[in-house]
Amino acid sequence: MPEYLLPDVGEGLIEAEIVTWKVKVGDVVAINDIVVEIETAKSLVELPSPYAGEVTDLLVAEGETVSVGTPIIAIGEKAAAPAPAMEIDLSNPAASGRVEGESLVGRNKAERGPQRRARKGSVTPASEAAANTQMQVQGAFAPGGAQSQDVVPADEPAVPAVSAAPVEPEPVSEFVPAQALTSDEVRVLAKPPVRKLAKDLGIDLASLRATGPNGTVTRADVEAAANSSSPVVEEVAQQPSRDHAPRSTGERETREPIKGVRKMMASAMVGSAFSAPHVTEWVTVDVTRTMELVDRLKQRREFRDVRVSPLLVLARAVTLAVRRTPEINSFWDEAAQEVVLKHYVNLGIAAATPRGLVVPNVKDAQDLTLLELAGELNQLTATAREGKTQPAQMSGGTFTITNVGVFGVDAGTPIINPGESAILCFGAIKKQPWVVTTDGVDEIVPRQVTTLALSFDHRHIDGEKGSRFLADVAGILEDPASALLF
Repeated sequence: MPEYLLPDVGEGLIEAEIVTWKVKVGDVVAINDIVVEIETAKSLVELPSPYAGEVTDLLVAEGETVSVGTPIIAIGEKAAAPAPAMEIDLSNPAASGRVEGESLVGRNKAERGPQRRARKGSVTPASEAAANTQMQVQGAFAPGGAQSQDVVPADEPAVPAVSAAPVEPEPVSEFVPAQALTSDEVRVLAKPPVRKLAKDLGIDLASLRATGPNGTVTRADVEAAANSSSPVVEEVAQQPSRDHAPRSTGERETREPIKGVRKMMASAMVGSAFSAPHVTEWVTVDVTRTMELVDRLKQRREFRDVRVSPLLVLARAVTLAVRRTPEINSFWDEAAQEVVLKHYVNLGIAAATPRGLVVPNVKDAQDLTLLELAGELNQLTATAREGKTQPAQMSGGTFTITNVGVFGVDAGTPIINPGESAILCFGAIKKQPWVVTTDGVDEIVPRQVTTLALSFDHRHIDGEKGSRFLADVAGILEDPASALLF
């Protein structure tokens, strides 16, 4: 019977958590049918079955983390259909299907269930007789019954009656509790000293969360409840009124395990923050013309099926600005003591998901048209929102954009994604008063304004290079027509 071993779905992954089984024992699957959803240190992944057949066992429970190579599911041949009910001829013991040493009573009840349901509603005299005689045969071969293959006559009991003297019941002594207990005290487990302490402090045992063995309320539980309550609260509790609803007795703290994507993100951010010296620069930009360009693109026929946003223009500006400052799109190789300049842009877009931060990237973004780039960004963000980003989509990034503007945040100091040298933070676009010079005359007018923040690795990107790249991106957003100069 083949067992499906947990595969390595991404480079360097050593374990994964079983999140959701898509099948159950007894299901019949074909090759490439999705059988389970797992969470690795990078993303959620759906695993297809490499075998065809019936699921005979789920070897790992949901929520359990196992190492790569561990058997997680057993898939065998498709189960044969249950045999139809057969009438039993008592004149031929072999017809009962009994094998020497086998007891019909030991047969699986689930096997007999379908046969009984098949006979229900269509009972014939022959089948009714077979059902009755089958019960007699089962009794004959049951433990304590007839041990030979001779048939038990129908007018004799299948199992000989055993006469036994009646047993006198033992007298039960009356028990009268020394003190009547309330319904709450009967349900709550607590030692007498703990009960006395709770009574002295005015604490209701039934309202406490028991932390002792087998659900026992401990002294610490009572003392914690006493320390967390105040005289005012106690007075309200003793004198309830319609204006005061009872306070919640839910947990005051919740602990969540650090695992999967969240664990990987935490490790990567700590490693980056304490290995690469970060420098962050800011620039505030008038992006009114970019917003006008976005509105025009939305009206074009070729962009009708894709979502167009200012992020699209920013992504295009980054791929163009990298041409003038290639150090931004490089990597400091500490082991080799080399700076690796990359002549392609795998543009990462940081996306927050319920399971943590993921950074999928658009491969070779520098070679895409504006329309193609829009389509890739749409697909990338949709997949991330569904939690189905694959490890391959997050590997090999060269530069990252994090869009905090969608949350109404102006900007921030982002941490560089491991394996890269810079990250750009895109803030919220808001209408603000702006000084505009027209024919030598300054005037204050409302404009669409945003803030960009660039963090870069100061080991090999100095202030001049970081500032030039940031100024180039800001210039394209301020005047999209200037992109023709790159």
